[in-house]
Amino acid sequence: MDIINEAIQVFMQAGIGDAVRVTLVMAVCSVTISSFLGISLGLLLEQYHFPGKRFLIRVNHTLLGIPPVVVGLLVYLLLMRNGPLGMLSLLFTIKGMILAQIIIITPIITSMVYSYAVNTAPAVRAFAVTMGASKRQTKILIVKEMKNEIYFAIVTGFGRAISEVGSVMLVGGNIEDRTRTMTTAISMLKSQGIYTEGVTLGVLLLVFAFILQWAAESFQKRELENENY
Repeated sequence: MDIINEAIQVFMQAGIGDAVRVTLVMAVCSVTISSFLGISLGLLLEQYHFPGKRFLIRVNHTLLGIPPVVVGLLVYLLLMRNGPLGMLSLLFTIKGMILAQIIIITPIITSMVYSYAVNTAPAVRAFAVTMGASKRQTKILIVKEMKNEIYFAIVTGFGRAISEVGSVMLVGGNIEDRTRTMTTAISMLKSQGIYTEGVTLGVLLLVFAFILQWAAESFQKRELENENY
C-alpha cells in the first residue's frame, strides 16, 4: 500500500504530469496527421503507375531507416531563427516536435499501407468490377477490406511516437512544463540519478504499450467474430 501511495504521489508531481500531457498531445496530433498522409500516399502508390514511382518507393523505404536524431537536426536547422522556417517560431515548441514526428512516422504508415494494398487491392478491385461498383465504391471497399491492417499501421505509428527521444530532444529542447516528454524526462532523470520518477515514467510507457496491444487484439478479435456470423 505504501508503494502504491508513493507511486501516486510521484505521478502527481507537476513535472511528470506535464511530461505525460506533452507526450500524449504530441503523439495524438502527429499520428493523426501522419495517418491521413500515410494512408493516402500508400493507397495512391498502389493504385497509380507513373514515372519515378519505383524511385519514390525506395526513398520512402530509405526514410524508414533514417536515424530520428538526423530528422531532429534537419528540422532544427529548418526552424532555427536564421532557418528557412524560422519566421514561424516553432523551435522549442510542441508544434515543432509534431513536425519532426510527422517526418518520422509518415513513411512508416505509408510503407505498411502500401504493402498491404499491393496484396489486397487488386483482388478487391477485380471483384468490384464484376459487381459493377463505381470507382468511389471500389475505393471504399478497399479501405474496408484493409481496415485491420490500416489500424495496425496507425498503432505502430503511435507506438513510435510515444517512444521517440532524439528528434524531440533536439527540436523541443526538453523544456520543463513545455516540451519535456516522458522519454526525454527519463533520460534527464537518469543522468541526475533520480530513479524513482524515471522508473514511474517507464512503467507508464509500458502501460501505454500494453493498452495499445490490448486494443489491437480486441479489434482483431471483434473483426473475426463478425466474419464468423
